[in-house]
Amino acid sequence: MNIGPDSVERLARARADLRMGVPVVITGDHPVLVCAIETLTTGRLTALRDLPATSVIAITARRAETLKAPAYDGDLARIALPTDHTFAWLRSIADPSADLMTPLKGPLKCERGGPVDAHRAAIQLAKSARLLPAAVVTPLENAAGFAKANDLTTLSLAETQAHLSERSPLRAVVRARLPLEVSEAGQLHVFRPDDGGEEHYAIEIGQVDRSQPVLTRLHSACFTGDLMGSLKCDCGPQLRAALTQMGAIGQGVLLYLNQEGRGIGLANKMRAYSLQDQGFDTVEANHRLGFEDDERDFRLGSDILKSLGFGSVRLLTNNPKKVEMMQASGITVAERVPLVVGGNRHNTAYLATKARKSGHLL
Repeated sequence: MNIGPDSVERLARARADLRMGVPVVITGDHPVLVCAIETLTTGRLTALRDLPATSVIAITARRAETLKAPAYDGDLARIALPTDHTFAWLRSIADPSADLMTPLKGPLKCERGGPVDAHRAAIQLAKSARLLPAAVVTPLENAAGFAKANDLTTLSLAETQAHLSERSPLRAVVRARLPLEVSEAGQLHVFRPDDGGEEHYAIEIGQVDRSQPVLTRLHSACFTGDLMGSLKCDCGPQLRAALTQMGAIGQGVLLYLNQEGRGIGLANKMRAYSLQDQGFDTVEANHRLGFEDDERDFRLGSDILKSLGFGSVRLLTNNPKKVEMMQASGITVAERVPLVVGGNRHNTAYLATKARKSGHLL
């Protein structure tokens, strides 16, 4: 029996490598070396320049729009790496924090035609590692030999595409009694994905009748709002109001999904906050970073509910997309229960953007 890592485990290893600044190799018909720009060091950039092949920068179409770079490949753009590029210039392509101070980074020459699947996988890998979605991608002639000589993690393009396009199965790890302020009859369930990603939680209150629609909140982790009492969002008040309602009726389920910052991670969320301080709204900030409006996968919530034996919910939400997702994933939404709390002078524009651009019913 082979006790080495399988394709899912190699993918988890690759995420960790990219976060530490270590390149990974993606094999296939057109193998490449992938370096995440956010964690790329000057030393490794120098080593890349010594390789015989010409590197390109892979960025999302959202980031390309900000840079006025043509996204010939639809959802991404491949920017040719100039021979005189500097480390600071390369970082500025990925990081929009100084865009307003140095708006002109071009002219940028973008490639068109040819295979782009490995470039797309590189961007998805960076996203899944909670890094800025931008990578230096370099073609390799002898990928296996190069990876072995440099002790690099190697991923199969086909397997990587399959795993990145699917959500990892969740496994129940443990549950235990957890008395809460809103109800002493609380239980915490911990779920862990097979791909080594973040764990997710379900807080069950009372003895819930599985045959009836259960009052449910699908809540995304928000360190700043839930724990620190941030006034920039309404997450903390929504979390506490949902638990209070469940405690008042004696039953309910709160799903706490570790998808901080609409799925882009806390560091990128703080980058978005910095862009908001420059005058951009929530959606615009995400786009300038290279992300979509919302990168979360709410199907995780339906997976947890099914594993706990629930098939029907009364969903505490202002977001119609959560209702649509639940229905599409096989969970019946018997009722949408509004949860309009937490407005203040600091988040007025944020809430207005959620209503105008994301369709929240406020």
